Amino acid sequence: MTAGLLPECRPHAIPATVSWHTRTVALIAAVSLFNLVYVAALCPHDLSPDEAHYWDWSRHLDWCYYSKGPFVAWLIRGSCELFGTTAFAVRLPAVACGGLLLVGLWRLALNTFRSQQLGCQIVLFALTLPPVSTASVLITIDPPFLACWAWAAVAVQNKRWLAAGLLVAVGTLAKYTMLLFPACIGLLMLARPEWRTRRFLPFLGVSLLGLVPLIVWNARHDWIGVRHLLGHADNGGRAAAWYSPLAFVGGQVGLLLGVWFAAWVAAAWKWRPTALVNPDREGGGGSGIALLWWLSVPVFGVFLLASVRTSGQPNWPAAAWVSGFVLAVGWMSRKPTHGRAWALTLLLGLALSILLRWPVLARPALSAILPTPSESNPTPVRKLDPTARLAGWKTLASAVDRVRLEEKRRTGEDPVIATMAWTVCGELGFYCDGHPTVYSFGAAVGDRASQYDLWRPNPVADAQAFAGKTFVYVGDELPAGVFDRVELVERVTHAESGVPLATWKVWVCTGYRGFARPEPNRY
Repeated sequence: MTAGLLPECRPHAIPATVSWHTRTVALIAAVSLFNLVYVAALCPHDLSPDEAHYWDWSRHLDWCYYSKGPFVAWLIRGSCELFGTTAFAVRLPAVACGGLLLVGLWRLALNTFRSQQLGCQIVLFALTLPPVSTASVLITIDPPFLACWAWAAVAVQNKRWLAAGLLVAVGTLAKYTMLLFPACIGLLMLARPEWRTRRFLPFLGVSLLGLVPLIVWNARHDWIGVRHLLGHADNGGRAAAWYSPLAFVGGQVGLLLGVWFAAWVAAAWKWRPTALVNPDREGGGGSGIALLWWLSVPVFGVFLLASVRTSGQPNWPAAAWVSGFVLAVGWMSRKPTHGRAWALTLLLGLALSILLRWPVLARPALSAILPTPSESNPTPVRKLDPTARLAGWKTLASAVDRVRLEEKRRTGEDPVIATMAWTVCGELGFYCDGHPTVYSFGAAVGDRASQYDLWRPNPVADAQAFAGKTFVYVGDELPAGVFDRVELVERVTHAESGVPLATWKVWVCTGYRGFARPEPNRY
């Protein structure tokens, strides 16, 4: 049974594999179609704070933004121009990039292991990874970035160096981590003479073109994006905990469901540079395996070293798992005795992916094992349910709209909308009637700097432009003296199936004076 599922990969596997080719195409097409339907009609999630934030960026097209390159905002703007300002339009680029990533993984497997059956299985296995499933329907910087990384690797496999350079340049506009790609290729060429080519320098030159708009924009904005990046690397000037590298590895083990991480470690060791000397070994895939190795292990190593200084985010080394997953499945195909573990991992991944898409299936059980909601802890389920961050934004926007309408009836003027944190601005801008401009007080109350501090005028930097105005404000209580009068008008709680998921405070603040001594920005 297991041997049939994961046959050993050999060069003779390519002929007479039309049926596997057809199955793979049909699988990717069916999944992409399902994701389209899910995003259009079945998705229970509101936009995540990141998605709404990038949508807000797309209303102010630029060459770069405070914390990221412009590519995700460009994609969202193009989709919204075609399909309107809807959650479907915002997320449609994620569906497209998810499909491109699957095709890229398929091509990487075919070019390396010469097995159509293994290529189809890699696509199937990838679909059960919760990060892949989620990135196929939620738009962040990762879907376009990972699609560019996968296809740049395919272009290098096919010795299409100009195309690879262009993909690296575009990927850099999505996520700065893309710059590790040419660095990894340089290391590959140092380690493997058969990969050395005079086309590397032109490839490198084209790759670095993606930096031009980012550098120009940062030079015009006091290098704030660079300072933000360095602030991440420096952990805000604080030393990371001694166990931070262990927590980093643990996070990666969790993302890859344990078994896939173990398979990657085993594959990385089996095909390490000192062991993989002859390009003709390993069924003719030695040279291709070396490419995957150098596009995976060094990337993971960079972020493992960084974890000594900063805790980081679990998705930071995501690029390592594009080629790393192909290596892991390739190694796994030669270990048929492990089939039961792989099958259980697939079932676990599929179950988690379903629960992430429809969390209502698990929330009652989570709620039953957590403390009863209280005034000090009104939403305990948020500690275990990451999808709670994608719930309740329509409810909050409806409450804000009610307060706005009442204030307009009372004063005859639309109140200004502001929030305590940058993560809420995009949500209210998207879901409130008329898609209003929403401002952030974050820079004045200790939140980190954000793109909202750069758009002018804003209430923190340009208090005179908002003097005397009435605000509808969402957040915790503000310092005394910022307004003439502050009134808490509503506590908004969003619950689903009787489980409270989110809560906010909505205030009406009249007579804006400005912040006397804003807190220094944290990058």
